[in-house]
Formats: sequence, structure tokens, C-alpha cells
Amino acid sequence: MIDNPQTHLFRDKLNLPVQVVDDGREVFDFVSKADDPIRRGKEVLFLTRNRGAFIRKCPGTRHYTCCDYMILHIGAFCTMDCAYCILQSYFHPPVLQFFVNHSDLFQELSAALAEKRFRRIGTGEFTDSLIWELWTGLNADLVNRFARQSHAMLELKTKTTAVAGLKDLDHQKKTAIAWSLNTVSVIQTNERGTAPLSARLKAAARCEAWGYPLAFHFDPMVIYEGCEAEYRRVIEDIFHHVSPENVLWISIGAFRYMPDLKPIVQARFPDSKIIYGEYISGLDDKMRYFKPLRIALYRAMYAAVQDIAPKVPVYFCMEDDEVWQKSFGFLPAEAGGLPAMLDRSAVHHCGLDR
Repeated sequence: MIDNPQTHLFRDKLNLPVQVVDDGREVFDFVSKADDPIRRGKEVLFLTRNRGAFIRKCPGTRHYTCCDYMILHIGAFCTMDCAYCILQSYFHPPVLQFFVNHSDLFQELSAALAEKRFRRIGTGEFTDSLIWELWTGLNADLVNRFARQSHAMLELKTKTTAVAGLKDLDHQKKTAIAWSLNTVSVIQTNERGTAPLSARLKAAARCEAWGYPLAFHFDPMVIYEGCEAEYRRVIEDIFHHVSPENVLWISIGAFRYMPDLKPIVQARFPDSKIIYGEYISGLDDKMRYFKPLRIALYRAMYAAVQDIAPKVPVYFCMEDDEVWQKSFGFLPAEAGGLPAMLDRSAVHHCGLDR
């Protein structure tokens, strides 16, 4: 990998010490021995090959409605540090990785796009889509590649403002730029190193001015005193900055976590209160807020969107039919299923063929 063009880009721009390893286990062992392996995992950049599939289906969760999202696996972990991040316990240990075998990536992507099957594809599942902008031209290459076809869209999801490299690309609306959002208090107490809410929304306005479709994701939403009013203010702020006509969708989902995340949050974020809510074990074995509490927050959030931007689709990430019905007043099946709901919006905003 030392002679890979992507490796040279990182070396030239970072100007940091470089160590070549024969086996990735050397990196994982080094990170594991730290007092805080998660923090060290964010400080060590492992440039390596992806030896598996680049395109894979979102794993979803049994018993909960999934949107059939496809993941483009460009790397793993993140330079930012959120208390609720599932990647802290998902990878063992978590190491900041970027896959440099881009010829393999684009060969696989071209084969997938040649099938002319409708797909919604995103790079923000296991990492932040835009944290790599300063060191690699991957996003520009992806945007340009998606612009040359009409059956799939790309979603780049971020908590940053690193959008400058997207400005002059001929994206043909086949790429949507998405932000993960939360209330100001949640961002300040649980999202170390992320851009402030106001900065994210200003970056969204810039991307809208450059013609990109937009999307917003509220996951995880956190329940605390006054949260409903604060989440409503975020919705108001979104549409103060951008037009509803250019928003593909808004997703929402309450904080949920596997039990092994709790001691990690307690140790790394001693001031965070997110793990001390009223939780019960869900069908997926994750700890979830009691259903009536989730539904109350979801109803308030949905009402806020309906009041301001009623044509923007709102959907759940991993909730069941009861929650859909009691929160939104309808079931995905009544609209042809959740994937069909989102596909229709993508066709409308991105000019895709079905």
C-alpha cells in the first residue's frame, strides 16, 4: 500500500510519521493497549485495502422496518467523538481506517450501476462521509461517477462543514448532501469535535445554492426535559436556511444502544446523561426508550415538520408498525412500503429513471 496513489496523497498532505506494517493486527494491538483505545483509534490512521465487498446492504434489524439502504464502504470510524456512537463498541478495537484500493471500489461500483437497478447508496454508515475531504479526492470522483448514470443516487452524510470541494462539481443532482443533526444541548454535551448546529445548516445552504438535493437525519434523538421544544426549534432552523422543495427526506430515531456501550459511555463521557433514561430491552436486544416516550417525541417532531414543510417525507430508522401508526398516523405499507416512499422522493429530486 506504500506505493498506492491515495497513500501518497495522505503522506504529502498530513506530513506525519509513517510506519509500514506487514499485518493489520499490529495496528489493532497497538490501539488495544492504550488506556483509552477509542481515543487512540482516532489518532492512528490506518491506510489499507478493503478485502471484502465495497457495496453491501444495510444490515437493518429484524422486527423493525428497514429502508433498503445500500452502503458504500469507504472506510471506518471517525475523527469526531460522540458519546452515543455505536462504533465505539461495534469495532474491536475501533481504528480509523481508509481504504485506498479505489480501482477495486470503482470497478465494483461500475458493475453495480451497469445493472440499472434503482439504488440509494451512502458512504456515511461506518464513517463520516466528509472527514476525508482535506486529503483525498474520493468524493469528487464519486460525485462525478454518479452524475454519469440515472438509476442510482449517492448520499454523503456528515456532521462537518467540509463542503468546499463539492462546489464546482457537475453533480447532475445525482448526489444528495445530508447532515446528521441534533439539538444544541445534545451537540454541546455529547458530540465532541463536531461542527455547531448553525455551521452545519449554513453549509447545507451553500450546498443548496450549488444545486444539490439535501437530507437531514435525527438519529439518535435524546429524551430530556424540554427536548420537544428544542427539536422543534431545530426543524424551524433547518427551513430558515434551506427550502423544503430541495429536501429529499428527514429521518428520525430515538437513542438506542447495545448494553456493552453503557460502560464505555460512563468511562469516556462521565458528564453525559444519555444512558440514564427510561429504557427497556427491545426486540433487537438494544436498550430503547419506553415506547410511549418515543411516540410522544416522534409525534411532536412529525407535527413540527408538517407545520413547516408538509411535503418533506419523514421516516423512521428502525421502528415497528405500531410506532409508525401512533406517531405518523399511517403505515409504510399504505404508501407501498418504506423503500418505495424514499425511492419516489429520490426520483423526483434527483431526476432518476425507474
